[in-house]
Amino acid sequence: MRKIIGLGACGDPCGTPKKNAATRIFETARDLFYQRGVRAVGVDEIVCQAGVTKPSLYRSFDSKDDLVAACLESFAEQGEADVEASVAAAGADPRAQLRAIVGHYANQMSRPGFRGCPMTNTAIEFPEDGHPGRAVVEECKAKLRELIVGIARNLPAEDPETLADGLTLLIEGAYATYHIFGSQGPATALVRSADRLIEAHLQPA
Repeated sequence: MRKIIGLGACGDPCGTPKKNAATRIFETARDLFYQRGVRAVGVDEIVCQAGVTKPSLYRSFDSKDDLVAACLESFAEQGEADVEASVAAAGADPRAQLRAIVGHYANQMSRPGFRGCPMTNTAIEFPEDGHPGRAVVEECKAKLRELIVGIARNLPAEDPETLADGLTLLIEGAYATYHIFGSQGPATALVRSADRLIEAHLQPA
């Protein structure tokens, strides 16, 4: 993650942890961006809800764009760790590993407060090249595809890359339909559809 000046916590005289301004800004922005989108949230609202001043924000982050990128990097790191944990828990079987990745995203969509993938949401808001947040999104999605391709190559699949792209499309499609139909819509077919796709790509023994 990019360097965030002063991000951390200090203690008061009684020993109770107290978040500094940079931490409050970061956590407030991260929540607001996810709940309402980046463009809908301004700097004034972030500092107001964080209980800090605007100069405090600019001492910690060069700009709102820099803050957006820092929040996305945090989402990416957490997401990558969660997926890796799911794969590890699935054991050595590559098919089980692919199912674990798909199952991870299916479980996400069933949780209260789910507002879609922060990476996908941001990619829609910032289609232009050059935005620092866009670069984070592209790197995160590329890493996920590389992981799926790597696992698919351990299967007796005729075309591992096409299988990986198909699974990626299913995951992204589930995210997209969630915004319209909710958790009980087409997204409920994610795991079943992935299973059938994997089966279709496996070569006969």
